[in-house]
Amino acid sequence: MSHALRDVLMPLTIIGSFGAAIYFFTKVMTDYILKKRMIDKGFVNEDTQAIFKTHTTDGKYSSLKWGLIIFFGGLSLILMEYIPASPDSPLPYGLFALSVSLGFLIYYFVIRKEANR
Repeated sequence: MSHALRDVLMPLTIIGSFGAAIYFFTKVMTDYILKKRMIDKGFVNEDTQAIFKTHTTDGKYSSLKWGLIIFFGGLSLILMEYIPASPDSPLPYGLFALSVSLGFLIYYFVIRKEANR
């Protein structure tokens, strides 16, 4: 990557990731405040509670998902240390992407198996 391109992309990446973090933080906080006010005012009935419980399965196995992703990502980094590759080779990126996707697939099959029970 050329030095001039790096000088342009680095600030854009930093500002973009900072902006995305602020957006998602604000979205989570406003959703929480809205739900809390609805509960306090008594607007919550059985139908509304169903809306609030949209991600119960994902929240229940969130630790498993991130544990598998980090485990397989770390495993790929360890494997890359022992596989000889040139600095310009796309092999490390492919190995990392393959390992992380394997972690996601394992998570998917575990969740699917639990949902069928």
